[in-house]
Amino acid sequence: MTEYGEQGHVEPDGPAIERRDGHLRIRKFSVEEMDNNVYVLACTRTNEALVVDAAARPDRIRQELTDVSALAVVQTHGHWDHVRAWDDLKQDPGLRIWGHPGDAELFPRPVDVELTDGDVIEVGDLRVEVIHTPGHTDGSLHFLVQGEERPHLFTGDSLFPGGPGNTWKDPVRFAQLMDGLESKVFDRLPDETWVYPGHGDDTTLGTERPQLAEWRARGW
Repeated sequence: MTEYGEQGHVEPDGPAIERRDGHLRIRKFSVEEMDNNVYVLACTRTNEALVVDAAARPDRIRQELTDVSALAVVQTHGHWDHVRAWDDLKQDPGLRIWGHPGDAELFPRPVDVELTDGDVIEVGDLRVEVIHTPGHTDGSLHFLVQGEERPHLFTGDSLFPGGPGNTWKDPVRFAQLMDGLESKVFDRLPDETWVYPGHGDDTTLGTERPQLAEWRARGW
């Protein structure tokens, strides 16, 4: 385990990093050539935890869960690079996998629990809110948890440092994603909200907020 740096940088298949904020402990590591981030959100009092994305390297994911009691894997969306460990993690001793029904055609198997906008997942003392932000995929989700010092937002491939996720130059999907990001994220949450994307380094809403008009204008 290495120190959690300012940008939250991890190397693919390299050491995990970890930070704490009150009863919230966040572990981040990256797997395989697509540099997929996997996160473990744990309650420090009960050791209950959620995994964000069954991306790849199931043995590595299990290794990072040996000191917690994982309730489930929650999927930010269903693209192939985020679900490669799905079947292995379902095997004995299996983990349940939860996601939005909008990505049912992308998921390799039916989810164990369907998540919808506004759901709250209790993880020990933590309350993890589900935010539906379609556009990158129909079932894309954010997961929001409040720490003692700041909110923490897990955005999958819907929000990165420098802009929204890929909508493949589809103006309808782009507008849908931007509308959701503005109304459900930027209009609601403070600048200090830490953003944990599905690939690469972290950012904050305050860092990205001044660029919203530019993103709208450029169309991607």
